[in-house]
Amino acid sequence: MACPGRLLQGLTEDEDVRAMLRGSRLCKIRSRTWHKERLYRLQEDGLSVWFQRRIPRAPSQHIFFVQHIEAVREGHQSEGLRRFGDAFPPARCLTIAFKGRRKNLDLAAATPEEAQRWVRGLGKLRARLDAMSQRERLDHWIHSYLHRADSNQDSKMSFKEIKSLLRMVNVDMNDMYAYRLFKECDHSNNERLEGAEIEEFLRRLLKRPELEEIFHRYSGEDRVLSAPELLEFLEDQGEDGATLARAQQLIHTYELNETAKQHELMTLDGFMMYLLSPEGAALDPAHTCVFQDMDQPLSHYFISSSHNTYLTDSQIGGPSSTEAYVRAFAQGCRCVELDCWEGPGGEPVIYHGHTLTSKILFRDVVQAVRDHAFTLSPYPVILSLENHCGLEQQAVMARHLRAILGDVLVTQALDSQNPEELPSPEQLKGRVLVKGKKLPAARSEDGRILSDQEEEDEEEEEAEATEQRRRLISQAKQISPELSALAVYCCATRLRTLRPNPVPPQPCQVSSLSERKAKKLIREAGNSFVRHNTRQLTRVYPLGLRMNSANYSPQEMWNSGCQLVALNFQTPGYEMDLNAGRFLINGQCGYILKPACLRQPDTTFDPECPGPPRTTLTIQVLTAQQLPKLNTEKPNSIVDPLVRVEIHGVPADCARKETNYVLNNGFNPRWGQTLQFQLRAPELVLVRFVVEDYDTTSPNDFVGQFTLPLNSLKQGYRHIHLLSKDGASLSPATLFVHIRIQRF
Repeated sequence: MACPGRLLQGLTEDEDVRAMLRGSRLCKIRSRTWHKERLYRLQEDGLSVWFQRRIPRAPSQHIFFVQHIEAVREGHQSEGLRRFGDAFPPARCLTIAFKGRRKNLDLAAATPEEAQRWVRGLGKLRARLDAMSQRERLDHWIHSYLHRADSNQDSKMSFKEIKSLLRMVNVDMNDMYAYRLFKECDHSNNERLEGAEIEEFLRRLLKRPELEEIFHRYSGEDRVLSAPELLEFLEDQGEDGATLARAQQLIHTYELNETAKQHELMTLDGFMMYLLSPEGAALDPAHTCVFQDMDQPLSHYFISSSHNTYLTDSQIGGPSSTEAYVRAFAQGCRCVELDCWEGPGGEPVIYHGHTLTSKILFRDVVQAVRDHAFTLSPYPVILSLENHCGLEQQAVMARHLRAILGDVLVTQALDSQNPEELPSPEQLKGRVLVKGKKLPAARSEDGRILSDQEEEDEEEEEAEATEQRRRLISQAKQISPELSALAVYCCATRLRTLRPNPVPPQPCQVSSLSERKAKKLIREAGNSFVRHNTRQLTRVYPLGLRMNSANYSPQEMWNSGCQLVALNFQTPGYEMDLNAGRFLINGQCGYILKPACLRQPDTTFDPECPGPPRTTLTIQVLTAQQLPKLNTEKPNSIVDPLVRVEIHGVPADCARKETNYVLNNGFNPRWGQTLQFQLRAPELVLVRFVVEDYDTTSPNDFVGQFTLPLNSLKQGYRHIHLLSKDGASLSPATLFVHIRIQRF
């Protein structure tokens, strides 16, 4: 049998990886007193790490996957180790941070050398995984299951073991058909498959008839694609820049057969490699780097924004953590919230006031901003301060901001000639802005009474809040001159009216609105609100009544040009899928240039009245490949998948259509169904592809999804690489579709 650890090819002689395969006893640190030694060992597949638990659980609860790791940090570089790792020298410590909601793993090794082996080894495995093509991932995936299905590890597969393999990979194949396939590959006729027989079985299992059909349509009788034939395919796909030279380049990049490559021919295997690559994906590869104009005023961009950033769970009793800020930045967030309250010892704290959420120090959050704000994106970060502190601790906040952030902090206008004009993301690269209250120029020498609009809005909406809390919320706040001075381009102000004022609006003023108030403005003010958002920043936040930190749909706010649409990043769901889809493009830098109709000061655009349809989107859902099992502990549990395509845009464009379900096949289900949508404002549309497991008696179970802007969707035959609920890759799970976009 082929070696299951294909990820380890080229790494089998690596000392760090070999040490990980042998395993290490590492100390897991969860609190000052909870330190437990556990065995951690890299599995032979090179994809996962097995770890010991005090109480044995289901097998899936004893592993974590390399592809789910966000970062590996050395030393005391996590909140947990900074607080609880004093007993362990930093040189012996490491933190494994995961994508999604999984908590950090804080570990201490017996020696600094052993800690370094894990840091380096995981780094090499992650780099190898990132470098693997989709075809290699698929090959690796099937061989890892093959290794598990070989129950007696004799490198031979009985029919019973083959049936076990089929269930593992989510296919309920008819026994007669499965046995016929088995016997066709059993050339030795001994009821066992081995070596080349196993490889032949896998080749037949992984066949893609729909790809073969497309390939043969263009290749003709010789069953290979010449460069001109590949060019014809590219032209039919609607590929920009389809030339003979481009076709020749693709052959040299993706063709596996050296002889074919030398003759500028592409075989079926090369064709599959191409279609499974990023160049064959639904997302336009040209949009994965920063490609938009970054020299326009901040008000011309959608800016990825987080609400209650400090929370890792609900806003009633969940823990607060600086790690929540690190995770938000890792997801491309550019505007984070700091809910600041009076703390003991003269040190301000951050938590969700009047609740049981835990408290963290303001200065620790500012430190996390300094250390992590620009790891993914170089563009500016906005600190949205919700200030509940007295004058003394406000001055402490201002001192911490200046001392910790230094030159990174914007403390004065970039252009002294036009101090009120908003600069561009490009001008503010690597800088941090403070959004907070600003004292009027005439009263800037001492503290002045100002109100906090966000609190007032929440007070209006939370009618059942206690009388005591109402008084606390509505009482006016004094603003210290030191903190006021730091609000340069994001001066918090109350949005009182959208009617034309005698005094023109100041671009550096930012309004914060609850989702309810924003919806009311969208309904009642329409175009006036859109025009307001061409000049000034507007932040929208969830209703305070969402106790479980649920989210609202951000699309409605984007339709009106609101820039800072703040969501609870800690709460997965379709709302965060839309946010991830909106900011997926432009290098995931957290800034997306708004459509022209939302940037022109005299725009007539109204999301409630977008005009007649201008675009037809036609999606043919063809097949899916290697969908994940939802219940890995039940061998006979196979999904019944269906595909739903959702359109999120202006209200008149919003729609959802779905295919029929395919019974008992998550491995290679086929649909061949066409879904069509008429679109009035295509420039605002997000397309969400969802796969669900159909259930007759209860709501369908989520399998995977992928969301992207319509303007970044490529036409033709495309693979869609599915993501989990937490946004992690479900590789090698894909949808195969045909996309047609007609603009008129």
